[in-house]
Amino acid sequence: MYGHLGIKWKNISTFAKDMRIIMLTALCLLATLGATAQNQDSTAFTPMVKVGKVMYEGDSIQYLEMSNVYVYPPPSFKSKRQANSYMRLVRNVKKVLPIAKQVNAIILETYEYLQTLPTEKEREEHMKRVEHSIFKEYKPVMKKLTYSQGKLLIRLVYRECNSSSYDILKAFLGPVRAGFWQAFSSIFGASLKKEYDPDGTDRLTERVVLMVEAGQI
Repeated sequence: MYGHLGIKWKNISTFAKDMRIIMLTALCLLATLGATAQNQDSTAFTPMVKVGKVMYEGDSIQYLEMSNVYVYPPPSFKSKRQANSYMRLVRNVKKVLPIAKQVNAIILETYEYLQTLPTEKEREEHMKRVEHSIFKEYKPVMKKLTYSQGKLLIRLVYRECNSSSYDILKAFLGPVRAGFWQAFSSIFGASLKKEYDPDGTDRLTERVVLMVEAGQI
């Protein structure tokens, strides 16, 4: 079944395990200069409080600036299973949201660096070296993510970058390798072209993300 891909696995379960690793490693390619994802078990978001002063008609007035506070009705669950699903979503967001944010920052840094290379050949050689080093360094890190966390990461990358993982890979690695990773991920129902819909299917996820960003959960 998979012979045309040149892959030889002993059984389907082993194939599925390796596929998860490969797909998540492909996502790691988005962090093209290498994000420090080893410490992603704890969220890096805390409420922001800034105290300052402004001058108004000769008087010094003190002000307090805070991060957004989001107020939602308490979540209601019809079953314990739904409650557990919600708590799992919160844990998953806390784990992968920092990675998605790092991807956005590092993509910008990488783009700026690539612009300093004078020729297309040098840029391609640089990206090949980066691709190889990320496989070596980040495969063990990404193996710690579950399959559902990997699929969530795809959507959150779109949220942070306003572009799909596929389009980002295509821009940096070219259409052939981007298509290769998309073909692999699609085998198990995941898609690097997956978008993020904060007002529709991802409404609950967006609520959790906003509250995590504000340090409320």
